[in-house]
Amino acid sequence: MAPESVILSDTFGLHPLSVEDAMSPIEYPKIEAHEGYLYVVLHFLALTQGETAFATHDIDFFLGRNFLVTVHNGQSPSVKETRELCLRNHAVLGDGPVSLFHRIVDRMIDRYLPGVEQLEVQLDTLEEAVLKEEGRPEDVLRRVLAHKRDISALRRIVTPQRDVINRLSRREFADISVEMAFRFRDVYDHLSRVNDEALMLGDQLTAVLDAHFSNVSNRLNRVMKILTVLTTIFMPLTVLTSLYGMNVHLPQLPGGEGLQFWWLLGFMAAIALGMLGMFRRLRWL
Repeated sequence: MAPESVILSDTFGLHPLSVEDAMSPIEYPKIEAHEGYLYVVLHFLALTQGETAFATHDIDFFLGRNFLVTVHNGQSPSVKETRELCLRNHAVLGDGPVSLFHRIVDRMIDRYLPGVEQLEVQLDTLEEAVLKEEGRPEDVLRRVLAHKRDISALRRIVTPQRDVINRLSRREFADISVEMAFRFRDVYDHLSRVNDEALMLGDQLTAVLDAHFSNVSNRLNRVMKILTVLTTIFMPLTVLTSLYGMNVHLPQLPGGEGLQFWWLLGFMAAIALGMLGMFRRLRWL
């Protein structure tokens, strides 16, 4: 058994199942009431420079009447900032573990908004590129799918996390006072805003994807139109050249045999120009 598990089980007397969940690498947001403490799982945002802007890590809280224990892999900026605040101002610890828990959660949720704003800027840039038909279609599609994964990951985490904060704001648990419930209501409002932003970004991304497919279809139609026009122009020319290549007697053109070739080329050019003029008049070109 890991030393952390021994400390949680023996020192704090936590339930073995919640300790097992805390030691697992990935847990979705949830809240469970145990005898003497609350077990809460939330996710903090870690912005990266790769394709996936929303990389989250779970952080487990054990909230008791006189203790607050956090379990997480790597470094949590919110926990680090709150710890530094406690070292500078010891009065913060005097507000109790619930207030300390709220400070950490509030800082965690505030970090979601810059990530959402960053994704919004990226989608605006992508939308402008699609409207201007910049870049190769496969590159645009790759960027669209990458952003789609980001938005899906954001909603997959925010939605259950909002439900957890909502339960804290409704005073379902005896350790949450009226004052702290109001504070968690403010956190819930921030999460609701993030969730609404994710919904709007999803709709915007769908519109960008539809515009991209429309551009690809328009490009294909233009190519097919050009190929169709060229094929139509060369069809009568092919008939003429085929007729003069047959071993049959055809009426001779004036000017002798030497000028017959140029008469034929001129006739073919006149047909091509006439068909181009007709296509333009019909607004096919």
